[in-house]
Amino acid sequence: MGFNELLDGLDHSASVQAAGIRRGYGGPPVRAVSVTSGMTRLRCASLLKPLYAWVSAARIPDTDRWRRHAEPAVVISSNADTLNLWLAVGPRVILDDLRERTGVAWALPNGDPSRFGSVEVTADEVSAAYAVFAQSAVAGDPVAGAVLGWMGQVAEPQAFGAREALGWPESAVKCGWYGAPDETCLRTHAVAVQPRGGTRVSVIVAMTALPYTDVRERDLYRERVGEGRSVEGEHEKVAGRVLRGLMTATQEELGLAKPRRKARPGP
Repeated sequence: MGFNELLDGLDHSASVQAAGIRRGYGGPPVRAVSVTSGMTRLRCASLLKPLYAWVSAARIPDTDRWRRHAEPAVVISSNADTLNLWLAVGPRVILDDLRERTGVAWALPNGDPSRFGSVEVTADEVSAAYAVFAQSAVAGDPVAGAVLGWMGQVAEPQAFGAREALGWPESAVKCGWYGAPDETCLRTHAVAVQPRGGTRVSVIVAMTALPYTDVRERDLYRERVGEGRSVEGEHEKVAGRVLRGLMTATQEELGLAKPRRKARPGP
């Protein structure tokens, strides 16, 4: 399904973005694609946790302490461990370090600066930052390499079927999902990173903010969040198909054909 068909089927109040980039040295030139429908910036939820983990390492002298919080922040999307890094280093320091390393500038959200998931981003910015991060990993940055490896351990349902949809079973994936009390939508985002040999990488990002207006459903959602129960299934129901559709459409526009499955041998 291409972008036009996918976007035409959305509710008028929905916001979606997708972006992809291919980067490498000694290979083909950069190729990038992006599409936006609705709001131009979306709250990032947990999409940036691996980037926060990457830059915070240089600011925490105790490596064991850094890893103790950074690994679960990425692998299981632990909010408590992310908040530990976010506040220990400082939100402005983390975002300034990301700007210095990637060239992408993000600002603190209005209101409570402790809300790391409320930083507003575009899919274009996310793909650009992750491309720099991924190239640092494959070029030998040990911290970036460790974080990228943790992204490879993210399991379903927290990957929302991104690997299977793209045909990238070994790819590094991070997703973000949240429905804030002040919003009548659910935000579900995903990034997939695929090293392609040498220092070449491909990055695909999809971001959605889809209507979630039923009062009873929203009350049940808040109850689950308050009790610490999983809400990934609700995000899958609302956004899973659209999220994966955005990613595969971006993959096609980047000229990255989905690998064909090998035919089974005959009798």
